Amino acid sequence: MLSLGVAGAHVAGNLARRLSPADTEITVVNAAPDFVQRMRPNQPAAGRDIEAPRLSDVFTGTGIRLRPARVTAVDPERQVVAVADSDGGGEIDYDTLVYALGSHSDDQSVPGVAEHAFDVATRPSALRLREHLDNLDGRGGGGKVLVVGDGLTGIETATEIAETRTGLSVALLARGEPGARLSAGARGQLRRACDRLGITVVEHTGVEAVEAMRARCADGTFLPADATVWTAGFAVSPIAAAGLEVTQNGRIVVDRTMRSVSHPNIYAVGDSVHTLGDNGLPLPMNCGSAGYTARQAIEAIVGRLTGREIANRRLGYWYNAISLGRHDGILQLADGAGQAKPHYI
Repeated sequence: MLSLGVAGAHVAGNLARRLSPADTEITVVNAAPDFVQRMRPNQPAAGRDIEAPRLSDVFTGTGIRLRPARVTAVDPERQVVAVADSDGGGEIDYDTLVYALGSHSDDQSVPGVAEHAFDVATRPSALRLREHLDNLDGRGGGGKVLVVGDGLTGIETATEIAETRTGLSVALLARGEPGARLSAGARGQLRRACDRLGITVVEHTGVEAVEAMRARCADGTFLPADATVWTAGFAVSPIAAAGLEVTQNGRIVVDRTMRSVSHPNIYAVGDSVHTLGDNGLPLPMNCGSAGYTARQAIEAIVGRLTGREIANRRLGYWYNAISLGRHDGILQLADGAGQAKPHYI
């Protein structure tokens, strides 16, 4: 089990519960010793403390073996995973592999992002941003924070920082319209939240480059920023592309049961997987759809290892849950085609 987030932890815990320890040995490889929910690093970035339990505590009593290490390669022909750790690393062999390495901030598509921008894709990067914002606050306020990205991560990051760091000015820059996939009513709720929190919304503007103290927009103008937070897209690890069949963007191609179409003893879940939902459309990279891929993989692995019939779990995209700081939020329901319903909460 190569695990980073909710999907991998969910699969590991349920397999340990449903498979006999006399017949199955489960090993979880994870680079960090703590479990962090991927939708929450924007909170510590803003200055709030959130619980990050140790994986050794999470898996206590399950029989799961935890290997704190960073995955460096997967060799599907030899059925081994190469890892690196403080002891020099090594190789771990497997009979069945669950690939759940998730995604990370896409810092390669736009010049300057890797060098000058912050992100909230991981706990370490969020804490790096937190330290920088602390320094800006320490100057007596007035610092400018530019959050780039019109998706849910950008919305949640901008509202969290604006609510917590009242001495800083926050701008949200969107290539289109923030929350464009939401219903009209939910977009109105988002607008009111941004107005209440004092967030400047810059719409229909792309970023061509990020510099140390500003972002260069596609129209040639510049936006000053003491901190540019990049949330404009995510990318997956290139590790899978070394031997598995993947899409152009590196996501593993699987069948209906989350099993790799090129290597049947490898399963993929979460952001790492490319699969079609029950509506015939690719499932998006988010925590909501990740849970459905995890449940299907569990059924497939248990079924194949025990000789039982494999149940088909639904693969859907039914809602978005969006935080707008700690005191506001939106639950947007979606229809069978993945489009926003008029109703929202």
